[in-house]
Amino acid sequence: MLHHYDTRTEPGERLSVRCRNRRASVCAPCSRLHAGDTFHLVRTGLTGGKNIPAQIREHPRLFVTLTAPSFGSVHRATTGGQRCHPRRNAGTCEHNRPVSCGTAHDPAASVVGQPLCPGCYDYPAHALWHAHAGQLWDRFTRATRRTLATAVGLPQARFRDHARLSFAKVAEYQKRAAVHVHAVVRLDGPNGPHTPPPAWATPVLLTRAVRTAARSVFVRSPYSPAVGELELRWGNQLDARPLRAFGDTEGLADDAVAAYIAKYVTKGASDTAAGTDYRVMTWGDIDAAAVSPHIRALMRACWRLSGLPEYEPLRLRAWAHTLGYRGHILTKSRAYSTTYTALRTERADHERAGLPVPDTSKVITDAHWRYLGSGHTPGASLIAAGIAEDLAMNRAVARDELRERGGCL
Repeated sequence: MLHHYDTRTEPGERLSVRCRNRRASVCAPCSRLHAGDTFHLVRTGLTGGKNIPAQIREHPRLFVTLTAPSFGSVHRATTGGQRCHPRRNAGTCEHNRPVSCGTAHDPAASVVGQPLCPGCYDYPAHALWHAHAGQLWDRFTRATRRTLATAVGLPQARFRDHARLSFAKVAEYQKRAAVHVHAVVRLDGPNGPHTPPPAWATPVLLTRAVRTAARSVFVRSPYSPAVGELELRWGNQLDARPLRAFGDTEGLADDAVAAYIAKYVTKGASDTAAGTDYRVMTWGDIDAAAVSPHIRALMRACWRLSGLPEYEPLRLRAWAHTLGYRGHILTKSRAYSTTYTALRTERADHERAGLPVPDTSKVITDAHWRYLGSGHTPGASLIAAGIAEDLAMNRAVARDELRERGGCL
């Protein structure tokens, strides 16, 4: 017997392990680890490191933002004394609600993002657009490759022999509860980041291809007698900005983009307009959810649409808590950079550094584990809160000292 461990010696006879939840509202320590991993995953694809060459900073790279189309007028935050929707003699809609708003809304106002008239707002189209957002992104990347091949006179089927398109994207919910996509798009050589891109690959050409592809692609929703057939596209607001390369002073900074994406990935539903952090199982769960009337109406639209046989494959009822959006918050192409698994393995190896590693090639391990639940016991929660407060204070002190010395984190 080389080693024996039993949880009877642990507090409450339980062994606490990481839950690995990315949301700060659910688990702050695991959320911070996930944010750090996301930062390095995105940054590695921008600056190199972890088996990715540093020369990728010379590859054409863009920070792209794609938005959802309009499903109806909503109240918007204003700056500089501007008003929300100033329209002279606009009158009212068919539901007897004003179609204009002359108020200057603060960005933190609860009315921001809410529709001027819920009856005029196209909730079914909003939910169906979310359900097809992943397919729309897939068609966007394919169209970008086709556009690049056409622009340089290559057969579309031979594009992969000359260049490779890599990306990492994060989905963010706007105030109006519509997903928009922030993505880092990079153009590599045919074998990925380890090969230089062809001579014709420039940020200008990649920007034109991205804009052309975003305007051209669309997805048709399944036909329904109740809704019809919708042509789902990206919104009119499109932003594509180059990232800085060696010696450049123009463009976005690599670290700033990576930090922005990592910060959003750890946000909970309560911090955004993303529904709830948990799945709704019944219609009553939607009524009891602590969300705005606009989000509740979207969740109800998902629930109702899921009852139609033509929309059953979309599983809108199962994803009503995310307003019909079925994709991951962060996704990336295979050749973009490292993986979460590699980062976690590297951290585990670092934590075990210096410890004796026995030869387990001929050792039989017998283990019996049983899941008891998530969360702390009442006593352990007080201890965990104290530890979390101490760690936060230590990070704040270390950050202040680094700033005084002129360093950075």
